[in-house]
Amino acid sequence: MLNVERILCPVDFSEFSDRACDYAHSFARHFGAKLFVLHVAEPFVPIHHSYISPSLIDQIYAQQIADAEEKVRKLAARQNWNDVEHEVVLERGAVADAILQFVEGKNIDLIAMGTHGRRGLDRLVLGSATERILRTARPPVLAVHSPLQGSGTREEPVQFRNILFCTDFSDNSPRALEYAFLLACKYKAGISLLHVIERSDGGKDLEAEKRQALQQLQAVVPQNVQNCAAAEPAVRAGKTYQEILEHAAETRTDLIVMGVRGRNALDLALFGSTTQRVIQLGQWPVLVVRT
Repeated sequence: MLNVERILCPVDFSEFSDRACDYAHSFARHFGAKLFVLHVAEPFVPIHHSYISPSLIDQIYAQQIADAEEKVRKLAARQNWNDVEHEVVLERGAVADAILQFVEGKNIDLIAMGTHGRRGLDRLVLGSATERILRTARPPVLAVHSPLQGSGTREEPVQFRNILFCTDFSDNSPRALEYAFLLACKYKAGISLLHVIERSDGGKDLEAEKRQALQQLQAVVPQNVQNCAAAEPAVRAGKTYQEILEHAAETRTDLIVMGVRGRNALDLALFGSTTQRVIQLGQWPVLVVRT
């Protein structure tokens, strides 16, 4: 049974993290969860104690924290978090390290983060905070870099009407499927179940493979959610990330849910293929769920 009781939204006061806050706030309301809004103050350049006094370092951090407090007040006024239990936390240090420590210390169940889209993830910079969180964080991570879709309202800017779950039938899929159906039930959304056969040739063998995959998709729908979420299976053939993005556009998807492997060295290399391309090239928020 999945429990989403603590949601974290790290913010850097960019438009990207503002969008992520909308999603985090919406999740907190629908799940009755506590929302943590975290800002980490990090020096613009590395500072070593041999070049600058500790007192001056403290002054620099203190000014950063004061600036962040003012920005948080403005952000809270725009976001209006009063309808959920929430806590604003200001910390200092290395951004990714502070976020990951906070996640473990507070036993966070879900993270919503803004990304800088193509500019941020295209470079494959392992030092990027968002990319490191996506690669290594224990709980699911919602990556947001595009504007909110037009289906929302002022009162409810986030509305999921169509959720796309992508599966390769591996061990990565079941936990992600649970989250997809949980969100579909919470938001009363339809859900598309998509499997992509990574091949471009046609013929009878491909059609037989599609039929078999379609049967597998139909079999994964849990009985206890069939009444609250209408599931539509689909099988496509081609380059996986391209087919996912095309299907998302055709079905007017509001959210993509994907399962990824664990956290060993090989998995870090594999992360950059399909999942990363869907995040960086698509216009949809992507919920990355780790096994």
